[in-house]
This record gives sequence, structure tokens and C-alpha cells, in this order.
Amino acid sequence: MTVTLRLTEAPSPQDLAAIGEGLTAFNQADVGPADRRPLVITLSNEAGTIEGGLSGYTAWGWLYIQWLFIAEPLRGQRWAQRLLDAAETEARARGCHGAYIDTFNPIALKVYQAAGYHLFGTLPDFPKGRTRTFLQKKL
Repeated sequence: MTVTLRLTEAPSPQDLAAIGEGLTAFNQADVGPADRRPLVITLSNEAGTIEGGLSGYTAWGWLYIQWLFIAEPLRGQRWAQRLLDAAETEARARGCHGAYIDTFNPIALKVYQAAGYHLFGTLPDFPKGRTRTFLQKKL
């Protein structure tokens, strides 16, 4: 069999699907089905404009919070805590026993720690001059 290595910064949807489907099949055979389900909570104003929200998914008994954003006018009003609480409540309802998140923002780090998340790893200079911190919480 001849195999070709090709690097691209513009993968096709088919390229990404082939990789994702291959990894999913491997993982399912290795550790069982992930039961991966998206979890999104939005924060909207009276006009329906999204002013913040949380996006992630649940899989293998864990909630992964990929993005959490609060627009500037709403910061400092505990919206992040409310989004985390809502996501964790839904994750528990889905049978999850833990949650994890990462950040390189020192303010967000304090918010997550105040919400009960504990450090389990760091990547210094990611991005340069900051530390990416990985946190987890038992649910």
C-alpha cells in the first residue's frame, strides 16, 4: 500500500469526517460508546442578541466546557457562575460524574476556582506570557 502525507490548513469536510469517524470507531471499540452530546447555554438580551454563553459537550461521564463567554456589560454579575451551575446540573442529569475546563485568563481562573474547580495541569507560555491552566470538578 502506498501512503501519502499531506499537510493542509484548509481541510475538506470529508477529510475531517474521515479522521473523526476513524477515531470515534477506534475509541468505541477500545473503551465503549462515548454518548457524546452537545451542551449549549446562551445568555440573551431582550432583543434576542446573545450576550454570552457556554458551549461544550458531555461524553464518557464527563462535562467538557469548551467555551464560556460573558459580554463586557454583564461581567461581574455572577453570570459565569450561573452558566456553570446550569451546565453542571444538566451534566449530572446526563449521568456525568465530573467536569473539566481550561483557561489562560487569570480572571476566569479565579472564577472557575471559586466555582469549585481544581487545577490538574498547566502549559506555560500558552499563549506566550500566559499559562494555560486545566481544571476539573467532581459533580
